Parts: sequence; C-alpha cells; structure tokens
Amino acid sequence: MPIFSISVLAFVFLFSFAGSFVYSVDPSTLHTDAILSAPSFEYLLGTDRLGRDLLARLIEGGKISLIIGVGSAFIASFIGLIFGSMAGYFRGVVDKSFVVMVDLFLTFPTFFLLLALVSYVNASALVLIVIISITGWMTTARLIRSESFSITSKPYIKILNIANVPKSKILFKYYAPLLAPIYFVSFTFGVGGAILAESGLSFLGLGIVAPQMSWGTILSGGKDVVEIAWWVSFFPGLMIFIVTFSLINISNYLQQLTNKKQIQN
Repeated sequence: MPIFSISVLAFVFLFSFAGSFVYSVDPSTLHTDAILSAPSFEYLLGTDRLGRDLLARLIEGGKISLIIGVGSAFIASFIGLIFGSMAGYFRGVVDKSFVVMVDLFLTFPTFFLLLALVSYVNASALVLIVIISITGWMTTARLIRSESFSITSKPYIKILNIANVPKSKILFKYYAPLLAPIYFVSFTFGVGGAILAESGLSFLGLGIVAPQMSWGTILSGGKDVVEIAWWVSFFPGLMIFIVTFSLINISNYLQQLTNKKQIQN
C-alpha cells in the first residue's frame, strides 16, 4: 500500500482543518512592518506583499482547496456512476442519448468550458464545486459504461432480468459492488484534478474571491513578486503538488488492485 502517500494526505488534511488551533495567527491581519518578509522564526513561511502571515494563509486556504477538490470529485464521480451504469444496463435509446450527451460535452476542451461557465457567475466554493462537477463527470461515466456493458453480458444478470427482478435492485445490489473500484479510482483522480482546476482559475483571477482564499489565490498573489519573494508562490505550489502527487500514487495503487482482481476473475 502507498503508506507514505496516505500519511502525507492525512497530514495535509490535519494541517488544513486543525492547524488553526495550533497556529492561531489571523491570516488576514496586515503587518506593515513585515511586508515580503522572508521565512524566519517570527514568520515561519514568510509574509506576502501585504504583510500577511503565509503559514496562516496556507492553513486557511487549504480548507477551501480541499473542500472544492473532494466535493467536486464526489459529485462528478457519482454523476458518472449513475449515467454510466444506466447506459450500460439499459442500452438502446438510453445508451445512444448518453453517447450524444458525452460527445456534446467533450466537443469543447474541459478547461475552456470551465472558463466559459465561471466567467458568467461570481465564483465561490459552492459555485466552483458545481461547475467543476458539471465539466468533470464524462471520463468516469465512459469508464463505468464500458464496465457495465461487460457486467450486463454475464449469465446471472440475464437470469435476473428473465426473473423480472426489479432493475433498481439489480443496479444497486449487483452492479454497484463491481463498479466500486472504478468509482474510487476516478474519485481519487478527480480530487487532484479539481484542486488543479480551482488553482488554475484562481491563478487567472476567476476563482475564489477575497476575503476567501485558496492555495490558488495565494499562488496567484505571488506571481508578480516571484523574483524578490520566491516563498509567496513556492509554498502554495508545493502544497498543490504534494496533494496531487499523493493522490496519483493512491489512484495507481487502486488501479493495480482492480486490474489484478479482473485478471483473477
């Protein structure tokens, strides 16, 4: 098991959601005498161009980034699970409608579609969760649909259909356990993708709006002073990298388990 990656993720969540109890500095307080102060014993990770403590801002920004990442991935993976399993089970008109809808969404590059939707609304954590979910469910749905086709062709599913077992019971009792590994792999990939999407939008000035903050907004705030204050952009970028890299390792491990199980079956 990727123990190291799981431990790192656990630390990051603990850092973001419990760090303020240990490090109780206000992330919005301005220190005019310590503008762009380098990391020191007084300011462990330095300050930004308004003199705000960077460590306190990373703790506060981590809450928003992780909530958006987990919330978006959960909703997008769940939508993909529902649509994909229905398309693979019912086939016919349902499957054709599914293919048309997915192709319509994939006509536009995902990030540009995300930019187009965000540009018409005032971004907040809830709005970004909804928008990232809307633009990120297609890959999961296609994987689930492909696996559902394979499950539908199994003899015991055909027997259940002949016996007029309720379709909802077949989907929840027989499909869901077999589709769960794909769901969790897609979920872990989705969390990292959602955090990167939010960071990209915030870096472009279309993400979280002050006084709220995320790792993306902190990273964006340091791009103009990166030559004289590297720490302002480095530490939020490091947090984003650590989370996404750990999630990729966990996803690869889950995918390997799924492949081994399929080979054994």
